[in-house]
Amino acid sequence: MPRRSRLLAPVAATVVVIIAGLMFAANFWTDYMWFQSVGYTSVFLTELWTRVLLFAVAALVMAVIVGASIFFAYRARPGIRPMSLEQQGLDRYRQSIDPHRKLFFWLAVGALALLSGAAASGDWRSYLQFANGVDFGVTDPEFQMDVAFYAFVYPFIRILLGYLYAAVILAFIAAVIVHYLYGGVRLQNDTGQRATPAARVHLSVLLGLFVLLRSGSYWLDRYGLVFSERGYTFGASYTDVHAVKTALTILTVISVICAVLFFANIYFKNTMVPMASLGLLVLSAVIVGAAYPEIVQRFQVNPNEQRLESPYIERNIASTREAYGIDDADVVAYDATTELSAEELVQEAQGTTVRLADPSVVSQTFQQMQQVRGFYQFPEVLEVDRYPDADGNLIDTIVAVRELDGPPSDQDNWLNRHLIYTHGYGFVAAAGTQIDAEGRPVFTEYNIPPRGELSDVVGDYQERVYYGREGAGYVIVQAEEEYDYPLDEEGETADVPTPEDAVEPEVGPSPDDAQAPADADTETTDEEAPAEGEEATDDDSGAAGSSGSQAYNRYDGSGGVQLDSFFERILYAIKYQEPNILLNSAITGDSRILYERDPLDRVEKVAPFLTVDSRPYPAIVDGKIVWIVDAYTTSDGYPYANRIDFTQAVTDTFTDGTLQPVGALPGNQVNYIRNSVKATVDAYDGTVTLYAWDEEDPVLKTWMSAFPGVIEDRDEMSDQLIDHLRYPDDLFKVQREIMREYHVTNAAAYYGGQDFWAVPNDPTGATDRPESPYRQTIHYPGDEEASFSLTTTYVPRGRENLAAFMAVNSDPRSDDYGQLKLLELPRSTVIFGPGQVQNAFDADANVREVLLPLEQSNAEVTRGNLLTLPFAGGLLYVEPLYVQAGGGGAASFPLLQQVMVGFGEEVAIGSNLPDALSNLFDGAAAPPAEPEGEEEAPEEEAPESEAGSGGDQDLTDALNEAVEAWEESREGQEEADERLREALEAIEEALAEQEGGD
Repeated sequence: MPRRSRLLAPVAATVVVIIAGLMFAANFWTDYMWFQSVGYTSVFLTELWTRVLLFAVAALVMAVIVGASIFFAYRARPGIRPMSLEQQGLDRYRQSIDPHRKLFFWLAVGALALLSGAAASGDWRSYLQFANGVDFGVTDPEFQMDVAFYAFVYPFIRILLGYLYAAVILAFIAAVIVHYLYGGVRLQNDTGQRATPAARVHLSVLLGLFVLLRSGSYWLDRYGLVFSERGYTFGASYTDVHAVKTALTILTVISVICAVLFFANIYFKNTMVPMASLGLLVLSAVIVGAAYPEIVQRFQVNPNEQRLESPYIERNIASTREAYGIDDADVVAYDATTELSAEELVQEAQGTTVRLADPSVVSQTFQQMQQVRGFYQFPEVLEVDRYPDADGNLIDTIVAVRELDGPPSDQDNWLNRHLIYTHGYGFVAAAGTQIDAEGRPVFTEYNIPPRGELSDVVGDYQERVYYGREGAGYVIVQAEEEYDYPLDEEGETADVPTPEDAVEPEVGPSPDDAQAPADADTETTDEEAPAEGEEATDDDSGAAGSSGSQAYNRYDGSGGVQLDSFFERILYAIKYQEPNILLNSAITGDSRILYERDPLDRVEKVAPFLTVDSRPYPAIVDGKIVWIVDAYTTSDGYPYANRIDFTQAVTDTFTDGTLQPVGALPGNQVNYIRNSVKATVDAYDGTVTLYAWDEEDPVLKTWMSAFPGVIEDRDEMSDQLIDHLRYPDDLFKVQREIMREYHVTNAAAYYGGQDFWAVPNDPTGATDRPESPYRQTIHYPGDEEASFSLTTTYVPRGRENLAAFMAVNSDPRSDDYGQLKLLELPRSTVIFGPGQVQNAFDADANVREVLLPLEQSNAEVTRGNLLTLPFAGGLLYVEPLYVQAGGGGAASFPLLQQVMVGFGEEVAIGSNLPDALSNLFDGAAAPPAEPEGEEEAPEEEAPESEAGSGGDQDLTDALNEAVEAWEESREGQEEADERLREALEAIEEALAEQEGGD
């Protein structure tokens, strides 16, 4: 090749190496600066030095073992090689290699060392758990070893054995190659000696080391039986304990004997001893290790499986329930009455509240009424929290923050996306149990700047959202003036429903009304702001000003990395491959670059040993908007506990089936989980704080030992933060998945499997995935007060009737926080499940009479969340019905217009919850869509006494009066209480009169 062509390849390779090196250096150093900016450099350095240590040790071990093998093989090469065609052919290779043999040696050893070190550095978590492991205080039932051995020690020893295996095998392969190349091993030899004595000794020693390692692996495999999948359940089965365990012990002894024989060949120097040893090892592995357990399983266990496996099924049940935290679940047999009298209805209705606002449906309403500008964004599924109302009573509240999705599409360039449109603005909240006269949510915090009932309760707070789930990957602040919020030049504000406007909706809309549910006062308009020419007011953070129809702000927080020097700008320009970071003159030494802005990513990065919940939620805490993130300690090393796929377990109606939990274990397999950490991310400056929530968790203690000072004590939480903590979604879904089978605690019943449950699919038919758990305040049977809970239902496997109702107390102030409660329904009684209730709604004549005109019109009818809650000794189903004009066009949004309810096998519909309940329990009531004042002609009935007839009429009048009074009582009218008492007395008198007449 010409000289120029010969130089091109190394020059190109050098350029590639330089570019790769610069990219690596830029990413490495910017990562360090990011950790420094958030105050978690100890995490970065601990991980770094652990990786370096493992890399160095693994690389050194690999280099020493393989290098020594190559060196010995070369030194033991025969001085005189026999004349043969094979050796003549190898001479050419020897002549080519010999002048460069040192280079080949170091290249081979170095490459293997680098690969081994790189692989080992990825096992830094296992090493830190091994080095810092804390006892669980629980022993496994087979070997009486603490669970910490299986969770922390056992995995690392297996990793260590794996690397030693690889090193010895590679050393053996390298030795064979070198011996063959230099004549120590010959494939063709007339004398019959295919290896020199030195080669036989060398290879025998390596085989002896391999077999010795195998003996250690056999012994370790005995403990690994607690993770066996051979039996009926996960964990050591009858065959494992009575056959495999014995076989592994025998194989351990045989392997040690074979290893000694291999080492003895140093003295014998022939092939018979190693060949005999190898044959003995293979034969014993086949007969003892495979055939014997198979015989026991097939001829002893299979015919008697239930009897023989029962003790091991009991072990699996006990360990699984402990590992997933469901062992102390409160299980109660619940008769679930299906009939309710009017008197019981009135008594139960007092104090009963239902969250009718569906977070997945009213998101569209938030978007239309509170988006303000097209570049603001709300999530598709909003969150449910609790905030006090004006009277200080905690109510279920739908919450979200107004995040910035990016600049307007016609202005989407680098400058606008990364320097101008940098943040969202405002916290938005709506009462979950109230709607206005039009069917819209009643906002308790709304508009820009934010105002509302919530502001009066929580006080002033920082409204700007620089850290959230939407927007650009990075922004640079304290450079250009940043867009803050839009100004309304007329100084007018949108007509937003407030708690004072909260009334129950009228009777269901007509088709004409459904086509245009929103009048002028519901259209999206600019929000309340200073009038034109007025300077925008602001709090003590940031400097705000106005220009034209929008206000501007300059960030003054401490978030992000300060670009102190031109060198740092170069690093970030390389990191993001963006020259504008260097060329923009507005970026100065005071500018800061904010990146890794998603709260989940931030928590996972500062705590890479945690698995992060997929549902962070915003809250106003101590004058700031913070994201609250639940984090889990997980393990797949709890003996006998059934393993599940984390991703599959948390997939439901609101996930698309491709969810990858942040920080999840490789393969997503877990069999131990605790919500051990509560984390917060400041939406303004990005501060990440980790709090130890389950301080008794041994896995958390292990990580706190490995990363001291990273996680703060639980006592450091403020009172306001504790008020907004809740039981996490993903943990409840995992426990729900486990409870499907492991509510059965009897081994014989578990073996039969007839009592296993299933989570019902979304009853509305929107997806074929499991129904999502719902957050709602419920009055659980036996409790004195209602509690904020996360709830779900079960149906029998293969059927649709209801099997159980499960709830967990989600109130952090309650002594019962985290307590799983299970209402187990009788197997002999058929009680409608969610899917059957939904079918009943669709088939009921009164319901169809209301729905048919809507469905035949241009309106889009959306079924909200089908809530299940304990009610008067039974279970009440409540489903809000939303109507959206114009087939769901861009300018319309869903309005709650009807409520469907079900109790037992009866269903009804009404324009509001009291109306629906009245229709459900009062058979004499007219259909909800029928005009008032019109009554159906009474059917001919047998004559009844005057007293009985009068009693029925009095009862009906009293019931209607009670329902009306109860409705007004919910709206806060004091006089309704007296009317309610009078109505109850009237009911008692009517009942007494009716009984006397009968």
